[in-house]
Amino acid sequence: MKKKIVLTFLFILLFPALLFLLAGDGEWPEAWVFTIWFILLCYITIMYLYRKDPALLAERYRKPGTGNQEPWDLFVVSGLVAGFTVWIAIMPLDAKRFGWSPVFPLWIQFIGVAMLAGSFFFFFRSYADNTFLSPLVRIQDDRKQNLVSTGVYGFVRHPMYLGGVLMFLGTPLLLGSIYGFIAGLVLSVLLIVRIVGEEVMLLRELEGYRDYCKKVRFRLVPFIW
Repeated sequence: MKKKIVLTFLFILLFPALLFLLAGDGEWPEAWVFTIWFILLCYITIMYLYRKDPALLAERYRKPGTGNQEPWDLFVVSGLVAGFTVWIAIMPLDAKRFGWSPVFPLWIQFIGVAMLAGSFFFFFRSYADNTFLSPLVRIQDDRKQNLVSTGVYGFVRHPMYLGGVLMFLGTPLLLGSIYGFIAGLVLSVLLIVRIVGEEVMLLRELEGYRDYCKKVRFRLVPFIW
């Protein structure tokens, strides 16, 4: 496991490296804000799981297509991976190298920072509150999965996806990329598609989930959906 973690730490660094490489500007301050945010989120979460919940950490390394993953989810995961790659690449090309987008005012960048702060909270708390937070849409019979309804799961039914949406939309606001924001919207739609499919499975197979939906009414955004 320690070897996997070290390799993961190195892999995580590729994303900010790609950001600066494509931007052609190693002193881009907004990108440094995102880089510090991204590395802290990933490293803190992984080390927390290593110390507090190694079973979930092992689950996070599960390969797609295993553990009775829903077949349709393979396509969604592939779309998310491809979309994330486009998202992380288009922002520096747009905002810095080619300047396709106009310079964003400071107040919009502050909104982006605030969204990233919220994203950090929902990402981390989702892992801390739910030991069954698999990267795959599957019922974890092998781990005796049961319903989790406390912590951030008492706020919305899919808080990790809320963290994802805040990241996908907040980052391009910080970096100043209209095309990155459009890519973030596409990724957010993919997360919504995944939520709909995942809830069909949970209503069918996870005991107590139907009653949980009555208690926590909103899937992703309070008072909206």
